[in-house]
Amino acid sequence: MVTLVSPLIRRTLRFSFLTAGLFALSACGVEELPENPPAGQLNMPQTVAWSAYPTGTGGYSQAVAIGNILQRQYGVNLRVVPGRNDVSRLATLNAGRVNMSAGGSEAVYAQEGILNFAARIWGPQPIRALLSNFSTSCSFSLATAADADIRTVDDIKGKRVTFVQGAPSLNNATTALLAYANLTWDDVERIDVGGYNASIDAVINNRADVAGGACNSPPFMRLDSSPRGLFWVEFPPDDAEAVERVRSRLPWYVPHVATEGPAIDVNTGIEVFTSAYPLLVAMDDLDQDMVYGMTKVIAVHYDEYKNSAPGANGWRINGQQLENAFIPYHEGAIRYFKEIGIWSPEAESKQQDNLFRQQVLMEAWQEYLPGAPEDRAAFEAGWLAHREQALEARGLITLAETQ
Repeated sequence: MVTLVSPLIRRTLRFSFLTAGLFALSACGVEELPENPPAGQLNMPQTVAWSAYPTGTGGYSQAVAIGNILQRQYGVNLRVVPGRNDVSRLATLNAGRVNMSAGGSEAVYAQEGILNFAARIWGPQPIRALLSNFSTSCSFSLATAADADIRTVDDIKGKRVTFVQGAPSLNNATTALLAYANLTWDDVERIDVGGYNASIDAVINNRADVAGGACNSPPFMRLDSSPRGLFWVEFPPDDAEAVERVRSRLPWYVPHVATEGPAIDVNTGIEVFTSAYPLLVAMDDLDQDMVYGMTKVIAVHYDEYKNSAPGANGWRINGQQLENAFIPYHEGAIRYFKEIGIWSPEAESKQQDNLFRQQVLMEAWQEYLPGAPEDRAAFEAGWLAHREQALEARGLITLAETQ
């Protein structure tokens, strides 16, 4: 019999994990705001832990840059746990081994209980956002080997495309971008790899021709300097039907011009899609003061770290797009947004819509569990059908295409 873990028990488990020190984490740090009280008076603990993308990626580098500032000014450690895939990053968050996670679209999939999160041990999660990074680069696009003779999305047909095991957000983003040219995984040769870095390595080593990732992700510098070279395919926004095919699968992706990254001309940029990367999230029951303090520190110290890591300039507080969020914000973050006057009526309306969506999903999960089949495949298929019906009954987007 499967039962849901109550918020109180989950808090207790998280505290136990954190205090037991089960993970040896790499130290960064948390800082004091200028002309503001010391960290202790902000109720910030001496150690805060994040999960992030693997070492060498843009997301990890940004966490380290923020952590360095936080340590110097606050004396509070930001410990960064690199996670090789979506599930591992959120598993440490859900288990309480980290307080926050700086990841990608996996937070949306965990909220929705789809893809890898449709499993019995997961289901819809009460995820909350703190801050989004919308950089001058891009969160995810398709990089190709320059010698693979790929110049448009259509040219990817028949080529070797990486599929990252345990990374549904990466693979689903690739699926959506292939749809721009009406392509599916059946139209390409799928190359399975074990992680994000392994995906780029597969292209460098001529095992694959196309890999997805953030435009400014450091591993792409290795591809650019390799004998194969790097070329970015573009996604012109003037093809309305193609744009709609992408956004029907990933409604939180928007057309964008990226001007930062290897093989990208800073003056002209490239036409791509983007979303928040990283997206800093926590569970709903994380201490509000901790969230408020972290949000405030990242906002106030922006000028000090914005040039310290690729893509760090996307954390600017006035670029948060609060009215376009797809998951609810944490009350601790909202407290800071209200304090500085950027929490608008539109943002509040969207917040209530997103809270309602999570409520519908959680209720649907509780309805489904008691009579759910034991077989894994049957369980997930049954849940996805039940979930879709529950959302449709309330007139909510189902995201069925992403499954």
